Amino acid sequence: MPEYLSPGVYVEEIELGAKPVAGVSTSTAGFLGEAERGPAVPRLVTSWLDYQRVFGGYFGAGKYLPYAVQGFFDNGGRRCYIGRIVKAGAGTASLKLAQGSTAALTVQAVGPGAWGTRIAVKVAAGTFDGFKLSVFYWKDAPTLLFDPETEQKTQPRPAAMEMFDNLSVDEASADYYIKKVNGISNLITVAQQTGDSGAKPDDLSVTYLAGGDDGTGTLVLADYTRTDTNQPGQRKGLTGFSEIDDISMVYAPDAQSITGLVGALVTHCENLKDRFAIIDAAQGSAGIASLDPRSDHDTKYAAFYYPWIKVVDPGAGIKRLVPPGGHIAGIYARTDVERGVHKAPANEVVRGAVDLEFQITKGEQDILNPRGVNCIRFFPGRGIRVWGGRTLSSDPLWKYINVRRLFIYLEESIDEGTQWVVFEPNDEKLWARVRRTLTEFLTRVWRDGALMGTKPEEAFFVKVDRTTMTQDDLDNGRLIVLIGVAPVKPAEFVIFKIAQYAGGSEVSE
Repeated sequence: MPEYLSPGVYVEEIELGAKPVAGVSTSTAGFLGEAERGPAVPRLVTSWLDYQRVFGGYFGAGKYLPYAVQGFFDNGGRRCYIGRIVKAGAGTASLKLAQGSTAALTVQAVGPGAWGTRIAVKVAAGTFDGFKLSVFYWKDAPTLLFDPETEQKTQPRPAAMEMFDNLSVDEASADYYIKKVNGISNLITVAQQTGDSGAKPDDLSVTYLAGGDDGTGTLVLADYTRTDTNQPGQRKGLTGFSEIDDISMVYAPDAQSITGLVGALVTHCENLKDRFAIIDAAQGSAGIASLDPRSDHDTKYAAFYYPWIKVVDPGAGIKRLVPPGGHIAGIYARTDVERGVHKAPANEVVRGAVDLEFQITKGEQDILNPRGVNCIRFFPGRGIRVWGGRTLSSDPLWKYINVRRLFIYLEESIDEGTQWVVFEPNDEKLWARVRRTLTEFLTRVWRDGALMGTKPEEAFFVKVDRTTMTQDDLDNGRLIVLIGVAPVKPAEFVIFKIAQYAGGSEVSE
């Protein structure tokens, strides 16, 4: 309690009533896949150009991550984390800059892989003081290495160039090389490694980094899960995604081609319970009768899409067949922003899709829809649209994507918005504040159209009193709140019954 030790007027702030619960974001995606370059630790990107600056562009047959990310942003996505997948044990290219015969500092590629051996650096005197570090990256290494700063017409030009001028080796300086380079460069990091003096390096002509490699063998499940990197600041792959609360959708292009990856994505979402997996059909899945993803993964935390789509490769100018999940994730984000998470992400145009791998007929969808296969179909005059909104769950309570994602939104929002309750006195006053807090939040959700009912009492209830807790619960510090909500379901089957009737005769409704 406050102390009043001398006469006077005391003005105090107190808290009364409810605290606001802010709805969490539901439109941030997490993408796993192979990128041209960049860090392996997950990185946030906010546009297609941002992705290209950090991870490069299109870079080879069967490398679908760039298409997925561009499809995400083209369809309304705004934020996503990129988990670049490389072979566990892949080498990271580096170069020791020297002063005389002593190593001064070390330059290293920001991520592992052979791409780092196409990074070259140049050291020269700074314009005003210190030294200047120039960094060049080629997508395709030139036959003869040259200085792009002085030989401005020589081809091929670097895909990326970075200049850091007036660098200092003084830690107290604002131009200290670690401050000016690390976290700013999309290509390199600099450090004083064991055996480096940390002194100002000598001038150096354009020189490649060395030692980077892509590892041996093809990618396997362990390269995606990366349980070997389960240390703070070093987590990669799905392990890296586990510590990012912002992610609400998880997608790996063509996950069916990696044995066990679909199951790992589903398990990841089921364990964390705050995100949803998007799964593609395997390429060339023409056998409608055998296409039954629910037989392998019966889950309310994933949705399955079929078939693949064709997009225009902006570099080659030809159509490419790509998995649809990145575009679907963008549609999820677009629907969330424009309508709300309670709106089914279906009957939406797939922006960027120009054709389909297979044309799906109504009769074929009659077979696939009950199995949880969400079809992508072409409709004359209406374009290519997502024509399904079901999860992979056989439980009728959780068969719709929007219902599952609405509950993820509610649960995560309530969890984050009621952290202030922990360690408060567990009495009737606290129960009343919690009840009011949740009632105000759910009323706002109902007004947004996410819940059924013509009035709040029909849409939800919040109960926290002696009927939800026993004395044993109170003695052991448990506050138990019972919440019930009535989510809206999509109008999946729209039925108009039409009949002839004699004009003027009475028709009872």
